[in-house]
Amino acid sequence: MEKYKGIITKGIGGFYYVEVANATYECKARGIFRKNKITPLVGDTVEITVNDNAENTIDLICDRKNSLNRPPVSNIDNLIIVVSTVEPKPNFFVIDKLIATAEYKNIEPYIVISKTDLSSYEDIFNVYKNSGITVIALDDNDSLDKIKSIMSGKISAFTGNSGVGKTTLLNKLDNTLNLSTAAISDKLGRGRHTTRQAQLFNVCGGYVIDTPGFSSFEFEKTEVIKKDDLPYCFREFREYLGTCKFTSCAHVNDKGCTICEAVKNGEISEVRHNNYIQMYNQAKEIKEWEI
Repeated sequence: MEKYKGIITKGIGGFYYVEVANATYECKARGIFRKNKITPLVGDTVEITVNDNAENTIDLICDRKNSLNRPPVSNIDNLIIVVSTVEPKPNFFVIDKLIATAEYKNIEPYIVISKTDLSSYEDIFNVYKNSGITVIALDDNDSLDKIKSIMSGKISAFTGNSGVGKTTLLNKLDNTLNLSTAAISDKLGRGRHTTRQAQLFNVCGGYVIDTPGFSSFEFEKTEVIKKDDLPYCFREFREYLGTCKFTSCAHVNDKGCTICEAVKNGEISEVRHNNYIQMYNQAKEIKEWEI
């Protein structure tokens, strides 16, 4: 009997696959988790017991940095949002909702601009230049090195519309993946029976989480942000919070709002602020019982 600490890289049918150093062990969760209505998640750091003549068990789930409902994963460090200059053109509202959700869940968002050889990325860059969000244009090998550095030692999720170049980017980051641009290969486990399963893969000294929940923007639609929390999910707003004329300021078009004033002065992107207003109006309609 040996005890180890590792990370859950896959869970299917009540079995969890825990990576420890250079080995992976199939484990079952102890009954105490079911009793306490706790479900182990892909991304969890866990302590396990490896038994010689019995099932291996998950004994402890370490504290989570974050967790998501759909897809059901935990401890995501980075959300890498791939945006193309053309075909498809960027939808800034969806991008900003993804960023806000990442901020809310303590996930660091990054924007990676693809297809820079086909069109200028200046418009995209200008929207985010004052946002505090790191923007990387895929225009040389240095940009790939930056992404590899971001991913090293971290759990990263890639998201973006179909056709933006996520698969092409992953192949450039790690050519041993050999992913097809038409369909995800069996190397990432996307068989007929596992299309709804999240899974971690070693890439660039860290992990990439492979799940349809990110590629389809599923988590952006299912993670609810309350209207009072929303301003904190726009990091360029934060230095102005608490400085408005009225404490009840919604930062929409309120009198004496320092954020609205910053938008007028070009210090905050008008595109970002308009998207905030749209999200705020949506959040106002959310009932407490829906959260």
